[in-house]
Amino acid sequence: MRCRHCWIAPKFESPKQRFTHLDVKLFASILKQAKQMGVAAIKLTGGEPLMHERISDIIGLVAKEGFHLTIETNGSLCTPEIASMIAGIKNHFVSVSLDAIDAKTHDWLRGVPGGYVATVDGIQCLIDAGIKPQIIMSVLRRNRSQMKDMVSFAENIGAKSVKFNIIMPTKRGKTLHDNNETLSIEELVKAGIWVENNLIGESKIPIFYHHPPAFRPLGRMYGQNGDGCGNCNIKGVLGVLADGSYALCGIGSAVPELIFGNAKKDGLQDVWQNTPVLRELRDKLPERLEGICKDCLMKNACLGGCIAQNYYRSNNLWAPFWYCHQAHLAGLFPASRIRP
Repeated sequence: MRCRHCWIAPKFESPKQRFTHLDVKLFASILKQAKQMGVAAIKLTGGEPLMHERISDIIGLVAKEGFHLTIETNGSLCTPEIASMIAGIKNHFVSVSLDAIDAKTHDWLRGVPGGYVATVDGIQCLIDAGIKPQIIMSVLRRNRSQMKDMVSFAENIGAKSVKFNIIMPTKRGKTLHDNNETLSIEELVKAGIWVENNLIGESKIPIFYHHPPAFRPLGRMYGQNGDGCGNCNIKGVLGVLADGSYALCGIGSAVPELIFGNAKKDGLQDVWQNTPVLRELRDKLPERLEGICKDCLMKNACLGGCIAQNYYRSNNLWAPFWYCHQAHLAGLFPASRIRP
């Protein structure tokens, strides 16, 4: 795919042009070290993880070591064989990106004709294997009116849940923001209120709108059927890029200073324990957050939104999350969530 909203802007591959894929032996070594440290979960993402030429071996290694497996995919390369392997892992979670209920809109955003059909076919492979995937829809001006219909689609196909992602102003996503293809902060806040107060109550499956916890009803997070605060738990995350580099997350492919060594020569435990940035985040989040995030009563749940995006935007790990910052400037930040 050639997604217009990608937040890391990876290079495009083709049958004639291939780039570095994570070495399987190196991946196996990382898993063994991770298991010794008590790591419980592995997420395979990208780019597109199913493009890896030995994805079956990678999934097999995760299964062998007993990790919880999360896969984020566009689904277009999913086969019955891959779906069956994933289904064989006891603890698995698969999310598939589908950005519209019609091919024209989805393929425009994904940049490849035929992408919609391939993704829907991939979703069906997962369903047939007994996997109930989450459907992720990135919301922008062009598909905003399809949110309710996407929930209906997900219900009918047998999906586990639907998540509506907000496009961040990072790399290619920034171009969409600059071209007014994304929703304004006023429209994003309004859409969130509608999802939380209306759409969720009408749905037969769980619905998630990926706005910060400060904008969510407490009952939706901490009530009897609460689903948590939805942050990425940056204090417990370490990314591995295709060349074996350790990084804060995938943002390392776009921000070199957030790369912390390489698995070919550096031990996982040493990197985790002794990298200044990682130690600082663990020790000083959320207390060092600045701007509206400093004064937000939900900062312990949110941990600053997306730290990677905060740094990308400002070269400052502690900068306020762009969504909350813009909402505050527009007078839309909930007053009940601001420290007196």
